[in-house]
Amino acid sequence: MAKNWVVVADRASAKFFSVATPTAKLKEIETLEHPAGRMRARDIDADRPGRSFQSAGTKRHGMERSTDAKKQAAAAFARQVAARLESARVQDGLARLILVAAPEFLGLLRDNLSAETRDLVQAEFDLNLSGMKPGEIRAHLPEKLFPAIETR
Repeated sequence: MAKNWVVVADRASAKFFSVATPTAKLKEIETLEHPAGRMRARDIDADRPGRSFQSAGTKRHGMERSTDAKKQAAAAFARQVAARLESARVQDGLARLILVAAPEFLGLLRDNLSAETRDLVQAEFDLNLSGMKPGEIRAHLPEKLFPAIETR
């Protein structure tokens, strides 16, 4: 398995690509899909919130959720992507990593990476390119990826 990866992700999908040389084309390894990332918050969490009595009196009112269902689903998917990267680091010897993700998802992904996997990150791009083909994605990245390849 290739040691240099580019990950292109958003809250609904993550594509993992290998890169053989700094100027090579992206070769797709696998894709993780997260259908809940495309859903509306009210469809993810279809249950109605509970009701409660007012602290004084007999009036009842609806309770609000403390977190947004869409944000929870995105955070869960970020943990799944981070776990896949951790597995690649431990089992496959992942050496270098470039993260390309929608801005809000990039933060979630960064927060869920282990310190060891975070050390492999050579660059981060806050771009939402997940709907593009590999050639189109490559056109949005620098001509020379992983400059450290040539120095090692």
